[in-house]
Amino acid sequence: MQTQGNFLEGLPNAQEAEVFEALVKTDGLMIERIVSHGQRSAPGQWYEQAQNEWVLLLRGAACIRWDDGTELALTEGDYVLIPALRKHRVEWTDPKQDTVWLAVHFAGAIGK
Repeated sequence: MQTQGNFLEGLPNAQEAEVFEALVKTDGLMIERIVSHGQRSAPGQWYEQAQNEWVLLLRGAACIRWDDGTELALTEGDYVLIPALRKHRVEWTDPKQDTVWLAVHFAGAIGK
């Protein structure tokens, strides 16, 4: 496990496929860097994770669609908390540049 570095340097090539890199992983927590370049969820594919996911978009742009039909466009600096079992999909990511996400997956109830 790498203990220091620059999150935006040395990005993997995501032109062919989205790249998921676990940076920290414990029993109840995973922090990952996701690099996209024009990818989107496959038709009919929905994510419905058992853990909560907090996502920060650091570079690029993307759009998340919820199963109720609403969409959330994200640009640099935007973040969203996706509660466990909330169905969602990635409608699109910027096809002209890398979209870099910081995703934090964690278990437990979310405080109000």
